[in-house]
Amino acid sequence: MRNKTSLFVFFLLIKSSVLFSQVAINADGSNANSSALLDLKSNNKGLLPPRMTHVDMSLIPNPADGLIVYCTDCGEDGNGVLSIFMGGDWKTLTSNCLKPLAPTIKQSVPFTTTIVWDWQGVPYATGYKWNSTNDFASSIQMDTMTTKTETGLACNTAYTRYVWAYNSCGNSVPSTMSQTTLTCSVPTLTTTAASSIGTATATSGGYIIGDGGSPVTTRGVCWGTSPNPTIANSKTTDGAGMGIFVSSLTGLTDNTTYYLRAYATNSNGTGYGNGIMIKTLANTSGINFNPNLTYGTVTDIDGNVYKTITIGTQTWMAENLRTTKYSNGDPITNETGNWTDLETGVYCWYSNNETQYKAIYGALYNWFAVADSRNIAPSGWHVASDAEWGTLIDYLGGTSLSGDKLKEIGLSHWLAPNTGATNSSGFTVLPGGYRSYGDGSFFSLGSYSFYWTNTAENAVYMWTYYLDNSNADVNRTSWAKNFGFSVRCVKD
Repeated sequence: MRNKTSLFVFFLLIKSSVLFSQVAINADGSNANSSALLDLKSNNKGLLPPRMTHVDMSLIPNPADGLIVYCTDCGEDGNGVLSIFMGGDWKTLTSNCLKPLAPTIKQSVPFTTTIVWDWQGVPYATGYKWNSTNDFASSIQMDTMTTKTETGLACNTAYTRYVWAYNSCGNSVPSTMSQTTLTCSVPTLTTTAASSIGTATATSGGYIIGDGGSPVTTRGVCWGTSPNPTIANSKTTDGAGMGIFVSSLTGLTDNTTYYLRAYATNSNGTGYGNGIMIKTLANTSGINFNPNLTYGTVTDIDGNVYKTITIGTQTWMAENLRTTKYSNGDPITNETGNWTDLETGVYCWYSNNETQYKAIYGALYNWFAVADSRNIAPSGWHVASDAEWGTLIDYLGGTSLSGDKLKEIGLSHWLAPNTGATNSSGFTVLPGGYRSYGDGSFFSLGSYSFYWTNTAENAVYMWTYYLDNSNADVNRTSWAKNFGFSVRCVKD
């Protein structure tokens, strides 16, 4: 059936040629062009001439001028070329390579300092080149990519760029792309929920999502006692740049409601994160710690929690010891009678009044409790030695300059004048007085603070340090083992 159909078409073409002397082959039914004997029209097929070798062509008898064939082994590289018979000879037609068309420009995406340039791929292109100037020779190789992300641009600025398609035959004319960056703004960020909220400290921070088109130069958290605080209020400064940061808030007042916001500043101004609200813990101890410093904590075997402070290379308790047990759980004897002949560890409270004095001033211990191998300090800590007290005092400027930096400020616990007290170190010395070993009398609450070391001067006397309300010195002296003094511990 297929052969019969082909034969019918052949005779139809012959008939059409005889009747009209012109033939049109197309799908739309239009007539042949008046200048053409054969008019072929198609948008998806071409005309395929006869294909033969050079030898085959030479065997064509009496070829007419204008006869066209495709010589499969002719041409400079022997890969074939279209040939025409002219003036008694076969001649090859010059085959110029087909360059690609210029790329079609798509919608580029602008940001504040970035533009994503975008174009459509074109047929016969093996790659693309991009440039900020109309110069193909210096353009940037994009290979087959059809996007280019350009960064480091200025905000709210118009830019023009150029892109070429190319293949082995050459390059297209350039396509021109134009776009304007977005207007710059302040940074965008969020505020981190607060944690580790104490009486005078808290932790927060932020996450900078966008820099607004300009580098973030300063960031941190600001706070105040009214909503929507700004950098005109109290604030931290926590570096620069994008991403997550952590802020430590200090100097807060206990039992107080605060409003916090993260902030970030660039050349366009300051942006703020969402506002959060916190309330600091109440200072139930009544001790005036330094609100501008960050304290840690340690817990003893009784469950007492103490503030700790790092000073130089040492970490100290910022409160007087008040444990009633050694670190192995054995009880320390609470002795309210005569301590003169004791050679074992004992403790008591000032005036033997635990309710009134324990929380603020801690316990008073004899030196045998301090020296006991069962250790009265929390695990990982020990009673400070004479040398360790010396290191502390030297770090703060020496005996005549360090006392004011160690003492709690104000007259809540110290008697006037509490000379020079600043507590700038955070150590917070409290005037717990002392207990006499003889009749068990108590002395100097509010005016003196005595601290044991774990270091003996000799068989009878032990090194101690004391401070008082009338001068800013720290004094080193030795006392007999049976007195009752306060204790400060230092981390191992």
